[in-house]
Amino acid sequence: MAKPIVAVVGRPNVGKSTLFNKLVGKRLSIVDDTPGVTRDRIYGDAEWLGRKLMMVDTGGIEPKTDDIILSNMRAQAQLAIDTASVIIFVTDMKTGVTAADSEVAAMLRKSGKPIVLCVNKCDTIGEAPAEFYEFYNLGLGEPVAVSSVHGHGTGDLLDEVIKHIPEEEFSDEDEDIINVAVIGKPNAGKSSLINQISGEVRSIVSDIAGTTRDAIDTRIEKNGVKYNFIDTAGLRRKSKVEDKIEKYSVLRAKMAVERADVCVIMIDAVDGFTEQDSKVAGLAIEQGKACIIAINKWDAVEKDGTTMDSFRKKLAVDFSFMPYAPMVFISAKTGQRVDRLFELIKYVNEQNTMRISTGMLNDILADATARVQPPTDKGKRLKIYYMTQASTKPPTFVCFCNKAELFHFSYQRYLENQIRSTFGLEGTPVRFVIRERGDK
Repeated sequence: MAKPIVAVVGRPNVGKSTLFNKLVGKRLSIVDDTPGVTRDRIYGDAEWLGRKLMMVDTGGIEPKTDDIILSNMRAQAQLAIDTASVIIFVTDMKTGVTAADSEVAAMLRKSGKPIVLCVNKCDTIGEAPAEFYEFYNLGLGEPVAVSSVHGHGTGDLLDEVIKHIPEEEFSDEDEDIINVAVIGKPNAGKSSLINQISGEVRSIVSDIAGTTRDAIDTRIEKNGVKYNFIDTAGLRRKSKVEDKIEKYSVLRAKMAVERADVCVIMIDAVDGFTEQDSKVAGLAIEQGKACIIAINKWDAVEKDGTTMDSFRKKLAVDFSFMPYAPMVFISAKTGQRVDRLFELIKYVNEQNTMRISTGMLNDILADATARVQPPTDKGKRLKIYYMTQASTKPPTFVCFCNKAELFHFSYQRYLENQIRSTFGLEGTPVRFVIRERGDK
């Protein structure tokens, strides 16, 4: 059973993202004084009195606007309200009750969901000032005074939230879930893929590069396997990143890769491979993540009988630094081969978490050293005593030898190829740690 969802809503710049970050105990949402920084729904786990909650931060609601992005933000907030068990309506003590607050309150009342009214920016301790009582006029019951910056009143706020959630909605189950980061340069179709997979408008999609700023979570279940897809901001060249908010977004994309088990590297089939794609892939390799190369917008490419084959061969040269990553040609717009992408995600995750026994590894080692003698230098030959697997994610092998400097990189690559030819390990990098006998 999923955790109860608590949506944090309100007009722009009342401190929703600061409050959200305080409640989940992490900087998941971008916080800036610029109104409209949060554009999509951001998910994070929170716990209070042993109860687990799924918090959702939303973009600020502008009840009346013609701006495309602002109206999309309002639609995203509406989706969060529709799926929530409880709504935290955040208002601003410093500005008092505004006309926009009254309109948002009317919109929330229509939802029929339990609403906890939060009056943020009550930064002084002690008796609430006279202006606090003005918020009773919204007709949403007793307001809770909170300072999201200092954390005052957040406990009282969560107490109120839990009162509105029936006991049966809480689940102790720790979900076995595959975290998938969808990464790539701007406008490669990452948000379109998330929307296609989830069957709803989960992320704002626009031809304007850089529409997605936060890393957004989407949980779905397919064929009995649970997936958590993380849509990330497109990573562009450092010289192009001038906007302060966008610098945060690049950092957030890197954090999304850290959280992920599998990275889907999105390539734009129309643009082909670019230097930026290799940088994005480099992030995933550094973190030792299982990888899939997804060539998107395949429906927009003019094809003959050899197009896919020649494209695959060219990409194999471009991605020669990660030859183990499988490729899949998809269309996020039409859903073409998206089912195949799910199969590959499950498969490469299994490869990334594979454990090989020490006995089997040493059988391969004996066979490999008999076929190709270890290197020598100045009459001294490398001796490899034994090999064992130290960890998974990625599979990491420790080799004990007589002299580490004799263990040339090319011989490590040879041993890696021997292990891969026996066990597959497709889609995952492999690491070697070289130890001399007597090393601690």
